Amino acid sequence: MKYYIVICAHNEEEFIEKTLQSVIDQSVLPEKVIIVNDHSTDNTESIIDGFTREYGLLSKINNYSSELHMPGSKVVQAFYKGLSELDEAYDFIVKLDADIILPQNYFERIIELIQLNPKAGILGGFAYEQGKDKSWQLNHPMNKDHVRGAFKAYTKNCFKAIGGLKKAMGWDTIDELLARYHGYSVITDSSLKVKHLRPLGSSYPKQARFLQGKAMYGMRYGLILSVISSLKMAYARKNFGLFGNTIQGYLQAKRKKAPFLVNEKEGGFIRNYRWKSIKNKLF
Repeated sequence: MKYYIVICAHNEEEFIEKTLQSVIDQSVLPEKVIIVNDHSTDNTESIIDGFTREYGLLSKINNYSSELHMPGSKVVQAFYKGLSELDEAYDFIVKLDADIILPQNYFERIIELIQLNPKAGILGGFAYEQGKDKSWQLNHPMNKDHVRGAFKAYTKNCFKAIGGLKKAMGWDTIDELLARYHGYSVITDSSLKVKHLRPLGSSYPKQARFLQGKAMYGMRYGLILSVISSLKMAYARKNFGLFGNTIQGYLQAKRKKAPFLVNEKEGGFIRNYRWKSIKNKLF
């Protein structure tokens, strides 16, 4: 199977060399890798250049955007910048962050999973982060059937069915909900242990605090479901200030009548799916 990778990198001089090396070391190599240098102001670009000179399957393009390390629209816009350089002769496309280390068999296993599952849509492993004792510990704050946005693989049919990625905070939840809406499966494999070198959300500025609530509004959750989801997220991250930020973001979006990210039919499916998931865990 053929696959392409788009790597989005903003000020990743500390980590990107390890990420790129883990891609080059894959047991099944990608056909093409586009590295988007997204307005980096550190040594990121020179590190990328060193790899592109040595490995022909790697290419770099520059993107000029905000200097802030914002979640959501910034990274998705960078992804699309890279995607525009690729053709459609792939079986699956991968969005990869520049602060991770993939196990050597990562994409070999992804290919096996796609071949075993005709309705495979979104696939990936689990994220591990280094604790204070320097050991690598599972840090997967959402459900075990969720693939973190830092390392997502999409089969081509699924990617087209969901209309690509939304340029908003919450894109890596919306994609999975829409994949299920269109009949595709989200597949995770616990044997694929991905090392995440930067703790989740550690570099986000204060402006990002309310975007998760705005995303819940955009997904048509409704207030009660948003409250439950916010509490769950705050508990998982052991940050209960996050709950207030998220609900404030939801209420701000509602007051301003922010545009929805999904249509009414999709929103109805999303609400029903979320409520069903909650009931299954309670009973």
